[in-house]
Parts: sequence; structure tokens; C-alpha cells
Amino acid sequence: MDSPTIRTATGSDQAAVSNALTLAFSSDPVMRWLYPHPSKYLEHFPELMRHIGANAFANASAHYVDGFAGAALWLRPGVSFDADAIGALMLRTVDEKQLADLFAIFNQLPEYHPREPHWYLAAIGIDPSRQNQGQGAALIQQALRTCDRNHESAYLESSNPRNISFYRKHGFEVLATLQAGSSPPLTPMYRSAR
Repeated sequence: MDSPTIRTATGSDQAAVSNALTLAFSSDPVMRWLYPHPSKYLEHFPELMRHIGANAFANASAHYVDGFAGAALWLRPGVSFDADAIGALMLRTVDEKQLADLFAIFNQLPEYHPREPHWYLAAIGIDPSRQNQGQGAALIQQALRTCDRNHESAYLESSNPRNISFYRKHGFEVLATLQAGSSPPLTPMYRSAR
């Protein structure tokens, strides 16, 4: 099997990357807990990805598998997403019964977020029909080569327990398992600088 071609996304690729991630996260435990009704998920998940990914596109750290079979949104050291916009989106779109649990988890995340400059994997996903074909590995390795070349660490929060072994294969270690009330687990993971 040929190695997948990974491309850096530009602003004109945003819609296609969003579509790829929307498909990839359609059965993600945390995303579907936030938006259990399909129409709500399809309406609000792309907006969430726009807020998470805007600075990945602006800093040439959004990547996709040729043909948009999958995508990854990385934030370079010193770059973050608009947490206020994401919080406002959650307040506006998530069922009120889940907000307390959601924000209980959000409030725990700073404890695990690295203090040193690091790469943050904000989102990565592969079309379910194309999983287990090396696409995700190619996507994550693209950025990890840069991390290693620059001796920088990497961090992510896994929203799906099935993906933890995948991240471990790429050098990430579990820092904690966060859960509140009815929420599925969220797992902060860290890969030290090499």
C-alpha cells in the first residue's frame, strides 16, 4: 500500500477539511454526547471546528490526506484557539442539562495542559470508511516530525477511548481520565520533546 499523501490546508480547503472532520467525528463519544441529535451535530460541529481550527489554517498547521479522507488541526507553540468563542458556542448550542458537566471538565483541563511551548493536536479524524489504512498515522507523523526536528513536545485530549492505543503508538502518554456526571471520558495525553 502506498503511503498517503499529506497536504497543508489553505483557507480555500476549510470547508472540505470541516466536512472530513464532521464525518470522522460522527460517532465520537464526546461530540455525540454534546450533540446527540444528528441535526444538532451536523449544524453545530462545523462551527466548533471553525473556532478550533482558525489558527491552524492561519499558521499552516492544518493538514489533510489527499482526497480529504481525513484531516488534522494542529496549533503551533504559542498559538491557541479562541476559548471564549468556543465557550459561547457551547452555552448557545449544548443542552442545559449537560453544561455543568461539560464546564466541570473544561475547568480541569488547564491542570494538564503543558506549560512549556508545545504543539497542540486540536482535532484529527479519518473518514470511518478509510480507517485502519495508515491515513491517521501519516497525518500525525507529519506534525510529529516537526516536533522532533525542533525538540518540542505535543499535547492532545482524546475524546474517544478507542484512540488511546493509537496515540500511545506515537509516543503520547495518558495524563488523566476526566469525567463529570453523564459525560464520556476525556483523556489528556502528552508526548515529551525528543
